[in-house]
Amino acid sequence: MQQSEKTMDMITGLCKTRGFIFPGSEIYGGLANTWDYGPLGARLKNNVKDAWRKRFIQERRNSFEVDADILMHPRVWEASGHVQSFSDPLLDCKECKTRHRADNLIDDFDPDAHADGMTKEEMFQYIKEHSIPCPHCGKHNFTDIREFNLMFQTYRGVTEDSKSIIYLRPENAQGEYVNFLNVQRTMRAKLPFSIGQIGKAFRNEITPGNFTFRTIEFEQMEFQTFCKEGSDEELYAYFKEYGRKFFEDLGLPGEKLRFHDHEKLAHYAKAACDIEYLFPFGWGEINGTHNRTDFDLTRHQEYSGQKMDYLDAETNQKFIPYIIESTYGLDRTVLALLCEAYDVEILDEAKNDSRVVLRLSPAIAPYKAAVLPLSKKLSPRALEVYDQLSGHMMTDFDDTGSIGKRYRREDEIGTPFCVTVDFQTVGDEKTPADNRVTVRERDSMAQERVPIEGLEKYLEERVGRF
Repeated sequence: MQQSEKTMDMITGLCKTRGFIFPGSEIYGGLANTWDYGPLGARLKNNVKDAWRKRFIQERRNSFEVDADILMHPRVWEASGHVQSFSDPLLDCKECKTRHRADNLIDDFDPDAHADGMTKEEMFQYIKEHSIPCPHCGKHNFTDIREFNLMFQTYRGVTEDSKSIIYLRPENAQGEYVNFLNVQRTMRAKLPFSIGQIGKAFRNEITPGNFTFRTIEFEQMEFQTFCKEGSDEELYAYFKEYGRKFFEDLGLPGEKLRFHDHEKLAHYAKAACDIEYLFPFGWGEINGTHNRTDFDLTRHQEYSGQKMDYLDAETNQKFIPYIIESTYGLDRTVLALLCEAYDVEILDEAKNDSRVVLRLSPAIAPYKAAVLPLSKKLSPRALEVYDQLSGHMMTDFDDTGSIGKRYRREDEIGTPFCVTVDFQTVGDEKTPADNRVTVRERDSMAQERVPIEGLEKYLEERVGRF
C-alpha cells in the first residue's frame, strides 16, 4: 500500500481496535492529546527501547545509561535557558478564538517556507502577506504573535509561592549534563564518552495533533557525546548518519527519510539537523542531532558554582567538553513504524478479498509467534506448545473463531509467525502423532511443517535480533 493512500484515521483505527494505543482517560471523555499505550503498544514501545539500548549503549564503547529524576532543581532550567526563552510563537484567531502556532501555520501552508528560520516579525508578515487562513474556521483574522512558555509548572511542599516553584522537565538532556561529573568519575570515563537516557518529558503544547506525533507528555531517547573541541565536527557528521542507519534497521526505508539542516541556529549551537520521516500527513521530525559546543556545561558551572572541567591525562590540560546531542522521539518513532508497516494487501480482486497486515520487523513485533489450535479440542496440547515458546519469546494464544479469521487477526497486529496445532500433531487411535506443527509466515503466508522439539530454535533463527 502506497504511503499516499494511507490516512491517519486508518492508523488510529487499527491502534484502538487492536490494543496498540487508546485515547487517554477515554471513559471520562478523554483529555486532549493524551494517549495510553495498550498491551501491544507497550510491548512495541519497549522493543524499540531495547533496540536503542543495544545500539547506543551496549554496542558502543564508553557509553553509559542514566535514569535521572523528572523533577530537578529549578536552577537547572534557569541555567539551560528554559525559564527565560523556552516558548512557542502563538497567535489567536479573532473569529473562532482558537490558538495556533505561527510556525505550524506557515509550514502547513508551504512546507518549503522553513518557518524555523524566521523571526517572530517575519512569521507574522508572511502569514499576513499570504492571507493564511485559520485551519478551524477558514478566516484570516489573527492577533499579533506572542510567546508562551511551554514548561509545566508546579509547587513543592504545602505553600504555593515563588520559592517553591518546580517544573516538569521539558527534555531529558539536562539530566545527563548535571550528571556529567558523576558518570565521568564513577565510570573513569575518558573523552569521548557518551551518556544516554530514556525517559518522559512534558511540554504544555497549545496546538498538539496528528495522533501521537505531538503530545503534552512523551518519551525521548537521549544521547549526549562529550568530546574535545576539534573532534566535534567529525562526531556531529558521524551521529547524523548513525541515526539514519538506526531508523533504517528498525524498518523505515531510506527514501522516506531525509535530513533537514536548521537554517536558524540557537545562539549556542554550531550545527543542527533533524531526521524527518514521510508520514501520511507529510514530513515530520523524529530525530534531532546538534553540536551544542561547550554551552551547557559552561552554564551549569556558572549557575551551580561547580567546576565542570575535564582533565586530559595525556596533555594535563583542563577544559570544558563540547557536546554532540542526538535525540530520538520514542513516540514518534513508534508512530513512524506503525505508519510504515500498515498495509492493505489485495488477495483476490475479483472476490474483493483483502487483508490488513502490519509488516513490522520480526525483531520489534509485539508478539513473535501465535499458537493456534485448529480446534478447541486441541487447546490442551496447544497450550503446552504455548508454554514451551513463551519461555523464549512473547507468544500469543488464540482458539476463538475459524483458523482463517485468527490468521487475519495475527496479520493485523504484526505477528510474524503463526503455529497451528492440528489433529495430525496429536494423532488418534488410527494414526500416530507426528508431534509437528504448521508454521505460517506472515508476509508470504507460506507454511512449513516443523517438529515441536526445537520449535523455539526454528523461530528464533527467523525472528532474529536487532
